Amino acid sequence: MNADLHCHSNVSDGQLTPAEVARRAHAGGVTLWALTDHDEVSGQAQARGEAESLGMRYVCGVEISVTWASRTLHVVGLGIDPSCAELLAGLHATRNGRGARARAMSDALAELGIEGAYEGALRYVSNPELISRTHFARFLVERGYAASTPDVFDRYLGEGKPGYVPHRWATLEDAARWIHAAGGVAVIAHPGRYKYTQLEFDTLFGQFLDLGGKAIEVVTGSHTPDQYREYADVARRFGFEASRGSDFHAPSEGRTELGKLPSLPSDLTPVWERWL
Repeated sequence: MNADLHCHSNVSDGQLTPAEVARRAHAGGVTLWALTDHDEVSGQAQARGEAESLGMRYVCGVEISVTWASRTLHVVGLGIDPSCAELLAGLHATRNGRGARARAMSDALAELGIEGAYEGALRYVSNPELISRTHFARFLVERGYAASTPDVFDRYLGEGKPGYVPHRWATLEDAARWIHAAGGVAVIAHPGRYKYTQLEFDTLFGQFLDLGGKAIEVVTGSHTPDQYREYADVARRFGFEASRGSDFHAPSEGRTELGKLPSLPSDLTPVWERWL
């Protein structure tokens, strides 16, 4: 099973339409696919329709932005009902505030001599409610302020950098409740990206289990090979199921193409066994 259960379209901060991402996943050999746009599910019908027309199995998904221990983490919901009223209301509430945050980021960048960042970022956005740091990063690369989107985060938009503006997202409890209300499975996305202490990680994983969380991403485009092994050990220790996903955003961004990740360790239970 070549499962890719984490990727993005232009409904959030990807560059391709849901149908185009589906075709790219199929071309990459993906056999079970989920589109997991940030805080938005309006691309699900197009994604499912194209995936099924190509013969791929499809799982509806979403990636919810969460604030935990004063930092941002992401929780993926898989197998959700994208028409669930409680989920839709929660996602709408989470999206609120992105515009004000974007204006504040633009102001911070202007203080560095980078003018017009808000308007520049908007050119990459299909839904202004979902304007994000990634859209700003594409503008900064276009204008030559950085060599790549990761370089932008390292220099300008990462936590602690001069253009970073914090935002209060959903709580972990909120995200888990919305996903479960929609009949889905909650998965901690790319844990290797978060700057928590070991004690904080242990607390996070324990709380996630208590809230009914079932899985973590082990093999993901956001992890190094060493982190594949590290989070495989975490899955064993806490009894998590394991997920796998490229975190694909655009052909020119990221380290991993759709469908090209290594397999999960054979002793872990894949989260996708639920949908086979």
